[in-house]
Amino acid sequence: MSRLFVVVNVLGKMILIFGLTMLIPLGLALWNDDGARWAFEESILITMGCGLVMWLVTRRYKRELQTRDGFLLVVLVWSVLPAFAMLPLLFYLPQLNLSMAYFEAASGLTATGATVLLGLDALPPSINLWRGEIIWLGGMGLIVLAVAILPLLGVGGRQLLNAEIPGPMKENKLTPRIAETAKGLWAIYASLTLACAIAYKWAGMDWFDAVMHAFTTLGLGGFSSHDASYGYWDSPLIEAVAIVFMLIAGVNFATHFLAWRGKSLTSYRYDSEVGWYIVIMLISCVGLALYLWFAEVYAEPLTALRYAAFNIVSVATTTGYSNTDYSLWPMFVPLWMLFLSGFCTSSGSTGGGIKMIRARILYQQVYREMIMIMHPNAVIPAKLGRNVVASRIIQAVLVFLFVYTASIVSMALVLTFSGLNVMTAFSAAVACINNLGPGLGDVGPATTYALLTDFQTWVCSFAMLLGRLEFFTLLVIFTPAFWRK
Repeated sequence: MSRLFVVVNVLGKMILIFGLTMLIPLGLALWNDDGARWAFEESILITMGCGLVMWLVTRRYKRELQTRDGFLLVVLVWSVLPAFAMLPLLFYLPQLNLSMAYFEAASGLTATGATVLLGLDALPPSINLWRGEIIWLGGMGLIVLAVAILPLLGVGGRQLLNAEIPGPMKENKLTPRIAETAKGLWAIYASLTLACAIAYKWAGMDWFDAVMHAFTTLGLGGFSSHDASYGYWDSPLIEAVAIVFMLIAGVNFATHFLAWRGKSLTSYRYDSEVGWYIVIMLISCVGLALYLWFAEVYAEPLTALRYAAFNIVSVATTTGYSNTDYSLWPMFVPLWMLFLSGFCTSSGSTGGGIKMIRARILYQQVYREMIMIMHPNAVIPAKLGRNVVASRIIQAVLVFLFVYTASIVSMALVLTFSGLNVMTAFSAAVACINNLGPGLGDVGPATTYALLTDFQTWVCSFAMLLGRLEFFTLLVIFTPAFWRK
């Protein structure tokens, strides 16, 4: 029980901090008098009240977090914070029930971008800003933010970062002190968000939409303030800005950090994921644009390239924006896009899926096995750049792929059993586990997840959390060994 009290103490502090983030949309509600002021005031009181009580009740339980404490805290943060993030939505929107409100909040904090809301254009700006803000906070990870702050409260952060940062090589440190690492990552993240907002304003958005969509672009979440998403503007320039910053957000932020610290682009050249990431994106955009042109979906090749590039980059980076209903395209194209969402983004980015680094390791392992069938005594090490990949990492990636595949199959089967058609169930499972957002069928880019039953909504919420925490962080707490002394 003492371990649980220590974790609850830290969780209480994090809930207090999270309550402070609601002051931003509250300020906008007061400025615009948009009618949502009371929803945020009540949400702040409840959130900070709960956090304060948890902190005070467990204040005498203080010690350095152990590894298992870190895993438990990460799971609690990502499962509990949506319950507080949903409060403004639940209070202001009477059409939402508990499962729908939690789904919307979990979708935001996990940077998934799936929504159950219609009539986004008519929502108060403060509500839409809150939706964008929680994606921005969840995109880099509230845990990383807390790592920079919690040392001031007497809590170390190394265990938290190990449990939170995605990727098979997450033990590499960027700076000697973990708080400096977290601050450096957030500085890069905030700077790119500001640059994105300015670029959106220059391209034609108003300041509110520019800031809101900068939040969701860098967070690779895909929430919009308009039902038509980027089709609302029908602007190639705005779409080009989005493509650039989605591509940037899909790169490892550690690489951005090293490039900034070294004042050089060399780190991108030595990043084992960037080259493959860019090449696959280029080939997919050009190839599928030509496919759409030859299929006479679009009469002009440049028009085909515009729509293909925007939607492919959006889906492949697990953002989830759209400027047209791509589910109406020949089925090969959206299925290929869904496939890309499973592996395209880099580890350490705000994207979902298994990440490019794991895909590269899997590719090399397949190649090694084929060569060793012909030459059993050959020694062929797997390499990423100039570094040899350890056998334990290869084994971990293979296990990860099995759990990833089994999770998609299991979620799809459960959703199909509950009444969804096969295409909708499968694409919803892939979209939620990859933290993509829109799927195909009844949950495509032109629709929402509002048609799901409460049970199906909870299944999808769990799938989003499972994908965001990269499976093992969440599943490990369900093992008996985790709770043994």
